Amino acid sequence: MTASTKAYRARLLRFSPKGEALFDDDGLLVVGADADGVQRVRDAGPYRDLIARHAQVPVTYWPDRIIAPGFLDMHVHFPQTDIIGAPAEGLLPWLENYTFPAETRFADAAHAGEVAAFFFDELQRNGVTTALTFCTSHPASVDAFFGEARRRGLRMMGGKVLQDRHSPDGVRDETEQSLLDTEALIRKWHNQGRLGYAITPRFAPTSTDAQLRGAGELAARHSDTWIHSHVAENKDEVQWARELFPKARSYLDVYTGFGLMRERAVYAHCIHFDDADRALMRETKTAAAVSPTSNLFLGSGFFDYQGADRIGMRHGLASDVGGGTSFSPFHTMLAAYYVGREGQTKPGLSLAPSRLWWNHTGGAAQALGLEGVVGTLQAGTEADFVVLNPAATPLLARKTAMADNLEELLFALIVLGDDRLVERVVTAGTALPA
Repeated sequence: MTASTKAYRARLLRFSPKGEALFDDDGLLVVGADADGVQRVRDAGPYRDLIARHAQVPVTYWPDRIIAPGFLDMHVHFPQTDIIGAPAEGLLPWLENYTFPAETRFADAAHAGEVAAFFFDELQRNGVTTALTFCTSHPASVDAFFGEARRRGLRMMGGKVLQDRHSPDGVRDETEQSLLDTEALIRKWHNQGRLGYAITPRFAPTSTDAQLRGAGELAARHSDTWIHSHVAENKDEVQWARELFPKARSYLDVYTGFGLMRERAVYAHCIHFDDADRALMRETKTAAAVSPTSNLFLGSGFFDYQGADRIGMRHGLASDVGGGTSFSPFHTMLAAYYVGREGQTKPGLSLAPSRLWWNHTGGAAQALGLEGVVGTLQAGTEADFVVLNPAATPLLARKTAMADNLEELLFALIVLGDDRLVERVVTAGTALPA
């Protein structure tokens, strides 16, 4: 035991590597620093079984609270924080009228830094401890994002957007320079502490073949980076991609041709897919970031959970702010339930409350290539966790007190929860609370 080792007693939610929810009504989480100063889970389980072997460790007791893994957001745009709730007829008009004008401002480092600080405050208020994030086409936005994440000791991934065509002045970049900038940013930020770089073509229609090819070459040279983009979100967008890339079998297949599908590649939405697309995702170990509040807000369509599960396609949950309407994982999980039911997914494993929760924690970590790193509170994982108050509001208190089992408890939190439910957020790079 080291001086930094501490233990926390509360109700404890964690997950097995296979996604089984493990719940201790009286649990103990033991945390200590590794050689690099990163706080890791040393032990977790029932209090009565663990306390004897940790008798010398100081214990903080949070009665009637729930300790759970920090949430992972698989797809979010930090520069779109200020355009949540902007009205539009659909994806493409929304980009033209709101997104691109807002993103133009991120050439200004001061503006980028101010928004980054607010963005991370919002993530923390809502219990999100890891996110895969779009910046803008401006390197200043990437520096602001990573600089703020490093100051807070967070595990975050992000990158400069690549978009060298079909984009307005102010966000459109130049092909060769965009790739040089990306290479420089990878060398500056990737694997610095808990940070990871994501090679980020906005989506295929806004990149030339040369830019997509260059992105694929960067991804091959830097094989432990992430790849992050969009695909098959909107029917108009799908038709546009078909016209621009007529030789590709599908919109998704465009990315295959440029070497942009592999483990740690994440594509947001993946709505308008067939089984061949899903099989391609499975075979390449590419993951889908399911963004239900955004898809409902922009009228894009319903993600096919049954198809994804039948084929074995990796997927997890994402807010997609600012098309998405909330930073709250509880809102996202509830929207995923709505989408699944409206899309005619039968109630069962895919829509079970514990499975929705898994898809925003350990399942999202697996999809991101971070299995065994975060998301489960298994021994050895980084100690990113939230402390939840199931009596945060009168209605929550009444409903959770009536829960007869874990699924009922988690579903009550999903349906009725918001940022008020998150009482405390602890991350592996920050000082532990007494």
